[in-house]
Amino acid sequence: MVTKIKTELAQNAVQNLEYNSERKSLIIPEYGRHLHKLIDQAVALENREEKNKLAKYIISVMGSMNPHLRDVPDFQHKLWDQLFIMSNFQLDVDSPYPIPTKEVLHLKPAPLPYPQNFPKYRFYGNNITYMIAKALEWEDGDLKNALIRVIANHMKKCYLSWNKDTVTDAVIFEHLYELSDGKINLTASTEELSNTHDLMRTNKRTSNKMQINSMSKHKNQNLKSGPKKPFKKNN
Repeated sequence: MVTKIKTELAQNAVQNLEYNSERKSLIIPEYGRHLHKLIDQAVALENREEKNKLAKYIISVMGSMNPHLRDVPDFQHKLWDQLFIMSNFQLDVDSPYPIPTKEVLHLKPAPLPYPQNFPKYRFYGNNITYMIAKALEWEDGDLKNALIRVIANHMKKCYLSWNKDTVTDAVIFEHLYELSDGKINLTASTEELSNTHDLMRTNKRTSNKMQINSMSKHKNQNLKSGPKKPFKKNN
């Protein structure tokens, strides 16, 4: 008789087994299935006072599961938003924060303007075009002229970083004229840009400084790891 009862209980247990493949997907898996079931119970409650009490208890449980985030600003706001998201926006309780909506959650961000992929003079970079555009927005005067002079010197420096030979000021002025769509014309200017030798020396100094910093960082890492122990063969 006892054996028969045990057999029936075992059969019932097998028939009532739940597999994850048969369960509904968790909206935020980090909180686990038990918390999702607790939220489902809160949604099913009809008494609003008990529902609010259970919602606050769920929030406290969620907070205890993320103790490292308690000092983060608006931490409670984040927990309440996650509570409504896990309830599939069906939980009707009194929230201390604005209740999010499904439309806001699935709202797609505005597309970002894609930068230029294939500039004609890649060695100048896209920042030069931004600087030129900003210079064109300024009013005519000494400040604008000084900025244009800085841009031209920077273009010459970038050119020499790409081409280790030399470049005349006329070439830089032509490129600046082309990149500004003919709005900046220095071809008739009598002022000279920085000396090629000085710019190349600056580029070399910068390159050496970066190389020294890299070597120093690598050396510090080796010192932290300690000297290599000699290999000893066991007899």
